[in-house]
Amino acid sequence: MRKVWNFVEEYSALLILGAIAALVWANLAPDSYHHVVEYPLMEGGPIGAMHDDGQGHVGRVLTLHFLVNDILMAFFFALAGKEVWEAVALREGSLRGKKAVTPLIATAGGMIGPAAVYLIGALMLGKFATLANGWAIPTATDIAFSYLVGRIVFGAGHPAVGFLLLLAIADDAAGLIILAIFYPSGDLAPAWLLVSLAAAVGAYILFNWMPRRLDRGNQERPNSTFFRKTLSFWPYLIAGAISWYAFHQAGIHPALGLLPIVPAFPHGDIDYGIFAEEEVHQTDLLNHTEHVLKRPVEVVLFFFGLMNAGVEFSSVGAATTLVLAGLLIGKPLGIFAMGYLGAHVLKFGLPDGMKTSDLFVLGCVAAIGFTVSLFVASVAFPPGEVQDAAKMGALLSFFAAAVSWVVGKMFNAKGGTPKPAPAE
Repeated sequence: MRKVWNFVEEYSALLILGAIAALVWANLAPDSYHHVVEYPLMEGGPIGAMHDDGQGHVGRVLTLHFLVNDILMAFFFALAGKEVWEAVALREGSLRGKKAVTPLIATAGGMIGPAAVYLIGALMLGKFATLANGWAIPTATDIAFSYLVGRIVFGAGHPAVGFLLLLAIADDAAGLIILAIFYPSGDLAPAWLLVSLAAAVGAYILFNWMPRRLDRGNQERPNSTFFRKTLSFWPYLIAGAISWYAFHQAGIHPALGLLPIVPAFPHGDIDYGIFAEEEVHQTDLLNHTEHVLKRPVEVVLFFFGLMNAGVEFSSVGAATTLVLAGLLIGKPLGIFAMGYLGAHVLKFGLPDGMKTSDLFVLGCVAAIGFTVSLFVASVAFPPGEVQDAAKMGALLSFFAAAVSWVVGKMFNAKGGTPKPAPAE
């Protein structure tokens, strides 16, 4: 349990502090809060959000909010992308093979369910045109907090916890795709993505494939050692900067701009998982870079919370209700329905020791959106009342922890799991 708490402390403690500070600041002095968040650091430069000053002058403005959300958060999404890449591509990755089929099907339900509840609710409220663009906000699952709550609700070692982790990783992967496709940051110019692809392929060939090719048959591996020890991650950081700028120019949210570079890194052949002790001792360049980025990303998450969670308590509105309904109703029902389909109708089964009712409990745990929900809310709506109300829904998703604990007690999530049938 200690390593889980350590993970939450590393990735979420400062985020929570930033969010609390933002809430207090925005409610005590809203004018000064918004002035700081939108403070212009550079005007008329090559990067920033498009801004019209009302006098016919349109140009890019680099604000503090853009610096955090669009530039620095790229490192957070790179770490999330690293976990998804390892789970999908590496030998024994957690999202490979038959063991991942039911969690992947359940993940689809965990995204379709919340989106459907949100959109149906918006239609029933007569605010479909105003609120429909926020449909993806309740589809997110916060990996760290959901995993921690899952350990509490199910108990350490319960197979549902591993199922939850697979689902959360797949949810992250789908969320990244949704951000790229449905929430462009400007007019789309997809040709720029060729620049990002060229940066990724160039980094892979020049600094990963070529040194290994030159070292064939040489046990000392001098070229690979030189690139690893002398150049380290810097070539990939430069390629990442090129890829980020290409995403920025392509109109796709630039916070995703480092993702194409992740597969270019030299990496180990085995995925131990994000909470595995062995991960700490991995010395390949991909894991080394992750270790280097951990502390800076903690600080970035503090500022992300500070820049995005500053909503006034009076901001509760229709979007708040819809986000919470999507998370607290759509998530559990969607995960249960699609999980049942995968496990029993399609016959892919559940892990030994996991009951069908655990799918519903697990869906309640996965309803903690928070980090990614906040991020999606910030891009789904322009600054104003609707965005603030949607962010409040993302913040209040923490109540899913209490709901999942109660539902877990009702369905006896910790006990009564069937034992595997003896082999015949």
